[in-house]
Amino acid sequence: MNRIKRLDKLKEFLIEDIGDYDVSTDLLFPDEQHGVLRITAKEKGIFCGGWVVTDSYHLLNEKVRTEVLIQDGEEFQPGTCLAEVYGPMTDLLKGERVVLNCIQRLSGIATLTRKAVQALGNPKIRLCDTRKTTPGLRMFEKEAVRAGGGYNHRFGLYDAVMLKDNHIAFYGSLTNAVQHIKAKTSHMVNIEVETETDEQVLEAVDAGVDALMFDNRLPEDIERMLPFIPETITTEVSGGITLDNLSTYRHLNVDYISLGFLTHSVRSLDFSARAVLMKEEIL
Repeated sequence: MNRIKRLDKLKEFLIEDIGDYDVSTDLLFPDEQHGVLRITAKEKGIFCGGWVVTDSYHLLNEKVRTEVLIQDGEEFQPGTCLAEVYGPMTDLLKGERVVLNCIQRLSGIATLTRKAVQALGNPKIRLCDTRKTTPGLRMFEKEAVRAGGGYNHRFGLYDAVMLKDNHIAFYGSLTNAVQHIKAKTSHMVNIEVETETDEQVLEAVDAGVDALMFDNRLPEDIERMLPFIPETITTEVSGGITLDNLSTYRHLNVDYISLGFLTHSVRSLDFSARAVLMKEEIL
């Protein structure tokens, strides 16, 4: 993850919440009053976001000391202390909500991704995310998918060609669209085509695509068409797949299964943060 971009995002989140100052905290605590903030899990899951804790508090005050007690991708139980933060109470409380909001959501995504990996039960097939992410949080949410054992699809419209149904419908021909893109792009740019019918699968193969997506196809239909696809073409399955029916795709000889629900339908986990005043400064 690009640390400069990450810091910019966290700075944006902190400014949104704090504004010019924290009316409550700044009026109650003098700058010299120090404390410790302990972040604790209230349910089990897979953790993601230790860097959120460290980077956020260092943005507020470089002298704040953070101790993240768990690694990204590590499982935790209810009652586990995930991190401790030492510093001025004013800084501890100003960063509390932004930090909790982020790591609760990211850990929710990591936890759901781990459940999906386990439900599939086939390490030869890579589970990946989609662009169905929260605006402004894509970089973070895709990191959480990796923490849960998943993989990333493209990050945006800029890093790969993916011709979907609307592209083909408006351009008029799958083959012509692929040929036009190949004539206009570098050999380093991969081309994936979304297919919905057997005819489109065969046409995409003939057009020489780099990757082929089976969109909203039943497992038996995909299995029937796989022999027509050369090994040089990456295969992906997407659409209509849930945690409940994911195992029905386990036997397929495909490369990827992309799951929008990893990021668009996730529940944030429940963490708590408790601050305790200290008699003396410990940094």
